[in-house]
Amino acid sequence: MTPLTSGPILIDQVYQQMLEAIADARLRPGQRLRQGEIADLLGVSRQPVSHALHLLKRQGLVRESGRKGFEVAPIDPDRIRQLYEVRAAMDALAARLAARRVAAGLPAAARRPLADACAAGAALPPDAPISTLIRADAEFHRALYRLSGNPAIEDMLAPHWPHLTRSMAAVLEPPEYRARAWAEHADIMGHVLAGDARHAERAAHDHAERAGRTTCARLAQSAAGQATAAAA
Repeated sequence: MTPLTSGPILIDQVYQQMLEAIADARLRPGQRLRQGEIADLLGVSRQPVSHALHLLKRQGLVRESGRKGFEVAPIDPDRIRQLYEVRAAMDALAARLAARRVAAGLPAAARRPLADACAAGAALPPDAPISTLIRADAEFHRALYRLSGNPAIEDMLAPHWPHLTRSMAAVLEPPEYRARAWAEHADIMGHVLAGDARHAERAAHDHAERAGRTTCARLAQSAAGQATAAAA
């Protein structure tokens, strides 16, 4: 997080910086959030930090801890499973609509952001930070939503992406999963840019469904490991 200048949207700036830090796991589940430390880090007073924390609490991303304190909320595997079920359907819709637009003669300039996002993610080195991988993954899907021509898809999913991106850190660590994820992205992109709506829809749905299963399995394994360590 970087220092902020004051202004009429200072609360929104603080909120956005904290949201991004939670989403890409720079602020991890269970981590204490001390208003004074955050205010000093961002170069602001405590008031906008307090407002931002309450907004994040409303989203379920932070929770109260101790007397007037906050901490980053744990990741709820059931919530993640439910979100991936919805995302699979929405991604499939976005891919189908995008492919239909391409088939109808969408200009090359409108298609380019999806190809660029896919190329950027695939080009990341094996040792790229998790936060970089998460942002690249999310940008690919946002490019797909925008290519669909239906802004309601991105608008409906946007509030839930912080929960989804938090969970991505659990699955993006193994190098083999990273490679498979970008191969699947390339497959989705290939069908979309070929104007093949049926196969684009199936590829996008299957990708999100597999990602959801893998993520929930890794979260369950992590929870079991933590429980075992606590009992030892």
